[in-house]
Amino acid sequence: MSTPAEKLSRRKIWRKRAFNLLLFVVLVAGIRAWQQRDMASGAAPPLSGSKLDGSAYTLPARPAQPVLVQFWGTWCPLCRAEQDSIAAIAQDHPNIITVAMQSGSDAEVSRYLAAHGLHYPVLNDADGRLSAAWGVHAVPASFIVSPDGQIRFIEVGYTTGPGLRLRLWLARVLA
Repeated sequence: MSTPAEKLSRRKIWRKRAFNLLLFVVLVAGIRAWQQRDMASGAAPPLSGSKLDGSAYTLPARPAQPVLVQFWGTWCPLCRAEQDSIAAIAQDHPNIITVAMQSGSDAEVSRYLAAHGLHYPVLNDADGRLSAAWGVHAVPASFIVSPDGQIRFIEVGYTTGPGLRLRLWLARVLA
């Protein structure tokens, strides 16, 4: 049996742990809110251009299926960590478009993709206009656009493949 002093000590420890956890959650939520402060929300902004393969791309105002719009950079270490997940999703979901943010010329981005064995659709945003229109200041940044044309989920920073797949599925179910 525990003495009353031991019970009081355990309660203090658990209260301190609960307070630290709450503080951590508030801190993470605050950082996420700051990162997403200027990012597009509501109706998806226009997104169009020529993909690196030369074909034209325009984000539909009301896509048939949810669309993953992912901003990344060749210079970004977190983007490199996430690129295999994006490539796997692109194989399974035709409704994905990635935007190479300020990563050089079309030829430079194409060389990067080839060197890393990546095969997903890319719009090159060499001058940052597309990123600015979507309010992207940090990469990787992922947007899930639902069939009603609304942005349903926004993620800044590393996101797992299963997490993105879950959000795509939820966007389809909730539409």
